[in-house]
Amino acid sequence: MADEPPASTKPERVALITGSLAEPRLTKIAGEITDASLDPVVVNVGVKVAALMTAEIVERRLKLPEGTDRVLMPGRFRGDLDRLERFFGVPFARGPDEVADLPDYFGQKRRAADLTQHDVTIFAEIVDATVLDIDALVERALFLKGEGADVIDLGCLPDTPFPHLEEAIAALHGAGLKVSVDSFSLEELTRATRAGADYLLSLNGNTLDVAKEGPAVPVLVPATQGDLASLCRAVDACLASGQPFYADPILDPIHYGYTASVVRYAELRRRYPDIPILMGIGNVTELTDADTTGINALLMGMISELHIQAVLAVQVSPHCRTAVREFDRARREYFAARQAGALPQGFGGGLMALRDRKPYAATPDEIARLAAEVRDRNFRIDVSEAGIHIYNRDGHHVASEPFALFPNLGVEADGAHAFYLGVEAARAEIAYKLGKRYAQDEGLKWGAAGEIAGSPEEAHRLTFKEAGTTLQAKAAKAKAGETP
Repeated sequence: MADEPPASTKPERVALITGSLAEPRLTKIAGEITDASLDPVVVNVGVKVAALMTAEIVERRLKLPEGTDRVLMPGRFRGDLDRLERFFGVPFARGPDEVADLPDYFGQKRRAADLTQHDVTIFAEIVDATVLDIDALVERALFLKGEGADVIDLGCLPDTPFPHLEEAIAALHGAGLKVSVDSFSLEELTRATRAGADYLLSLNGNTLDVAKEGPAVPVLVPATQGDLASLCRAVDACLASGQPFYADPILDPIHYGYTASVVRYAELRRRYPDIPILMGIGNVTELTDADTTGINALLMGMISELHIQAVLAVQVSPHCRTAVREFDRARREYFAARQAGALPQGFGGGLMALRDRKPYAATPDEIARLAAEVRDRNFRIDVSEAGIHIYNRDGHHVASEPFALFPNLGVEADGAHAFYLGVEAARAEIAYKLGKRYAQDEGLKWGAAGEIAGSPEEAHRLTFKEAGTTLQAKAAKAKAGETP
């Protein structure tokens, strides 16, 4: 005992719970992640697949190594962790779904990124607000709020009357929303601020007097395209009078002044280190045939570096239909990365829709060794750089597309099983061709471009998905008392 190091210098001993099928791979990875601060110990509880255990089985079978500080269960384990903590007297947690992700898991835990914080306000434009009735406007606005918008921008169409402008502003305020109004008509902007709009887009030095008609905060733009000097004069006027404002040099489309407009944002920030700036992204996202996740990632990089405080997002074109959601995710990940003094890597990957940094959870050889241990007829499906793997006790087959696998499965007379395998094999093929991570019984993950449920804050919490259909069925059998 005299030679034992002080407790403060001892590495954390983490018991990694597993079954016999995953034990060899887990043991190898545990050796790789062991360091001065982490002592992972692999514990085989005597079942083939530990993820299918119930809390009762864990209580009966698990023997913790002496000195265990924390227990990490498989990511797909669905037992009651609080119950296990009370029974064993040490903290229990779920690890990543895939054993291969353990190194990243422990790295992210140490970094502890918080994606509930950000410092960018999102304005989301309803471009056809003029032609929508009040109910439709409120419905659209609430949808955009659910996607992450903080301010709803009512876009007024040229030469189109907006007789219900005041009623629309009141209705959105009644729904708890902030409102901005964008119009070429000074008469409409005047009506908007008098009706209590929170912001007016887009005023310049020649039209700034409209801001005196009510409480709305003006968003300033150049008097003519690309004229930074006129924007600066409007900024100076607001600073002198104490008028709150945002300044927007205007982001131009690619091949129509895009690079010069990027320079204008940097120059405006150089001249005015502390003023609030807004960037409208629609001229680039809407007018470029490219997936918006990558475009928004680059634009958010500029916004983060220049400390731009607001963004105006538009999602009119079908390929831009998740632009607001993507920027909501981007502002959170980049804020966390900037606060950590880090590259925007390893903070959730919400903008990685089509590719994954680590698309394969196992190598072909590892899958082959696992397949050789299978003793039942249930098909397992996996993906590696070699292609799509499907295997059970009767064989292990690999191909680059599902049709080449079907003749080997023997499910011609079992329609339900064939349908299930077809769905899973199709997912696996998509993952293989794109370079995405595949996990049987789970849908492919599309980052922020996929559907989310609930509020943005809820979506960004680190939560665990329900087990897939196969795991649910097996778990039900286990709960009924069958041997796992």
